[in-house]
Amino acid sequence: MADTVSYRPKAGEIPTQPGVYRFKDAKGRVLYVGKAKNLRARLSNYFAPLRSLHERTRRMVMSASGVEWTVVKTDIESLQLEYTWIKEFDPPFNVKFRDDKTYPFLAITLGDEAPRVMVTRNHRIKGARYFGPYPKIWAVRDTIDLMIKAFPIRTCSDSSYKHAMQAGRPCFPGQIGRCGGPCSGKVTIEEHRAIVDDFVAFMAGGDRRFVTAATKKMKDAAERQDYEAAARYRDQLQALEAVLAKSAVVLRDSVDADLFGIEHDELAASVQQFIVRGGRIRGERSWTVDKEIDVDTAELVDSILQQAYDGEVPPKEILVPALPDDTDELEAWLGERRSSGKVHLRMAQRGEKAALMSTATMNAKNNLMLYKTRRSSDFVARSQALTDIQEALGMTDAPLRMECYDVSHLQGTNIVASMVVFEDGLARKDQYRRFSIADSTDDTESIYQVITRRLAYLKDDPEREAEADAAARAQVFEAGEGPVEPTKRKKFSYPPNLLIVDGGQPQVNAAARALEESGVQGIFLAGIAKRLEEVWLPDTDYPVILPRGSEALFMIQRIRDEAHRFAITHQRSRRKRDITSVLTEVPGLGPSRVRELLRHFGSVAELKKADTAAIAEVKGIGPVLAETIRSTLSQ
Repeated sequence: MADTVSYRPKAGEIPTQPGVYRFKDAKGRVLYVGKAKNLRARLSNYFAPLRSLHERTRRMVMSASGVEWTVVKTDIESLQLEYTWIKEFDPPFNVKFRDDKTYPFLAITLGDEAPRVMVTRNHRIKGARYFGPYPKIWAVRDTIDLMIKAFPIRTCSDSSYKHAMQAGRPCFPGQIGRCGGPCSGKVTIEEHRAIVDDFVAFMAGGDRRFVTAATKKMKDAAERQDYEAAARYRDQLQALEAVLAKSAVVLRDSVDADLFGIEHDELAASVQQFIVRGGRIRGERSWTVDKEIDVDTAELVDSILQQAYDGEVPPKEILVPALPDDTDELEAWLGERRSSGKVHLRMAQRGEKAALMSTATMNAKNNLMLYKTRRSSDFVARSQALTDIQEALGMTDAPLRMECYDVSHLQGTNIVASMVVFEDGLARKDQYRRFSIADSTDDTESIYQVITRRLAYLKDDPEREAEADAAARAQVFEAGEGPVEPTKRKKFSYPPNLLIVDGGQPQVNAAARALEESGVQGIFLAGIAKRLEEVWLPDTDYPVILPRGSEALFMIQRIRDEAHRFAITHQRSRRKRDITSVLTEVPGLGPSRVRELLRHFGSVAELKKADTAAIAEVKGIGPVLAETIRSTLSQ
């Protein structure tokens, strides 16, 4: 592989001013748009040696045939230009929304003669004031039902309002007490407008003022013995309290902010937005984002905010999990979308805001997991994935049974491996297996040992099968949470169509050597490197690149991630058990001192390497105890 791409500009050709750059392919299509405070410094990252680039960045750079840039005067101008070009060119490698939801809003048509409250999914009605979005449409209707008890405003349609005003008779909703507009005949247009203003002020955050006023009016009416009026104010007060109860109190009443919780992996990110007005959650929204190149949380925040406030008015404060490099410019750009006041981007460090951010992040994490689960459970998607894997790897049949292997260890100790099984694209956890590896030189040797032991169960010779069974038991071969039982050998003897190892070409070649030596036929072999999309086959110089976002890549990565999770869980349990058994044998070493030792050295393996003086430096460990620890561990 060449060190870099052929179209790399000379260092002196790239300016050091702020600007926007565009990577283009041979047909002139814009593949990626980015901004930089210093174009030369930023672009040099893309033209580093190809082997040092992240896989998705390398693929973007290699897919392009040239790069162009435009210099601007200020950083804010670069942000504005980047936003404009992303909207215009729709580059495939920029972050993209995958939000197929149309959220309902509570809208007040302030531009009308008699404003109306309604549920709508169209949040671009001229002159309307919006609250939300709400997660479900029934949540909006419940809020409206409660609010019109406290603030009786118009709910009828425009045609009903027009007909009622012309005829001089109340509209039908007004006749049954469901509409409080001028068309009901109970208030004038001016009086109705004043009620609408109170409605908007309450929804915007002026909560306690209206509750206090309603309470005072109720008590005054009761003192005057006007019990009918007192009952009306009581109903209004109950309605207001009910609306407040639906929105958990999370911050001070004066706080208007949006919170963004973000959880992401190599391929996608989940975003949870909490809309806080008057210290209460007035709306929420969640969506997923495609990641085409490797970006960190701060860069994700930059892209998410640009797209989240496309045509929307941001609040005064936005809480995010990480601040991007161009925070000042992004604040200025967002501030231009407000009629007055500035926008401040902040990270929640402590207190109530940090607690709410934690809740938003937890929701984002759950949403990402749900997104993956739903995608995995889709029968059509699974069928397509299996077909695409078959075609991409050149298999004769679809991989109806796939097994994936991963090795885990801690600095060469407690070496374990995992085997996970997917049948028809779904996990078969009852057939998962865990291996303990007594001794190995590296990961490739571990893979070779594990595959050899697994393939021994697929041989036809009953005598050799019995020998393999005994050997596996002798090497502490485990199934699920306990030892292998004879009754489970039938499942374990079922051959896979596709055998996947977690790793690149070296791991695949080690597995291929074990497969060849076993003599087992009819099993295809592939490997997927950690954090990369490259799928390696035996004896090939170049990997198979599955399309980004494809169901095939998603399924292979999911089985790889499951194998990694299963292996690391087992390795941690083994390590914990070994640490406990080793260190508890040392006289005078209690739980608190064990924790201090592990916190200081990180592992028992490192502790064994330390001399007496180094051990004595640990808090609570004196010279005598340090010598005892050293002599016990060296035995």
